Amino acid sequence: MRMKTYLLALCLLVVPIGVGQAAEHGKSHADHMEKHFDAEESAPRFDDPARDAWQLPDQVIATLNLKRGQSVADIGAGTGYFTVRLAKSNASPKVYAADIEPSMVAHLRERAAKEGLANVIAVQASPDGPNLPEPVDLILIVNTYHHIGDREAYFRGLAKSIRPGGQVAIIDFKPDSPIGPPKEFRFPPEQIQSEMSKAGYKLTGRHHFLPRQEFFVFEVAGRPSQ
Repeated sequence: MRMKTYLLALCLLVVPIGVGQAAEHGKSHADHMEKHFDAEESAPRFDDPARDAWQLPDQVIATLNLKRGQSVADIGAGTGYFTVRLAKSNASPKVYAADIEPSMVAHLRERAAKEGLANVIAVQASPDGPNLPEPVDLILIVNTYHHIGDREAYFRGLAKSIRPGGQVAIIDFKPDSPIGPPKEFRFPPEQIQSEMSKAGYKLTGRHHFLPRQEFFVFEVAGRPSQ
């Protein structure tokens, strides 16, 4: 499969997109351009506290209802906006932070060391999958779903990285969100549900409290639920 390789974390925008940013983002999608981002330069935008007002990270994590001892993978982790919060929640002994951009992976390792988060494990992902070393109980994919090329193949392959009873949480921009990728790269909720069903998943939860994003929870179909 093919993923827009310029950066999974690009859509972790923390401020409304200006004219220049929107045009650049659209060009990157439309032209399949490869573009590498410096994590240190991106961090002030990706981790801007202003993002909290609409991303509601604490409410998201509470809704995921992680049980103590369960492991998590943050796919498209970027600079660690959700990774760090998951690690500090004290529920997970292992939080894998996967990204296809090498500078982001290096940044994640450095940030985890600096903040004393021994349970964070940075992973170099590929366009075909997150390359997790073991299955996990929860996979979180925030603002990254629309970057995945052959989503059916990607998520079929991802199933092997999910423990029995595990879940996949997908958060991505609504079609009418004031920020995010170009309109043609935003999907109505019915499309996301249909694509995940074709990939072998069943919907187990949908949450509506995020003002700018859809929030779905899926399980691999045919497996026992938690």
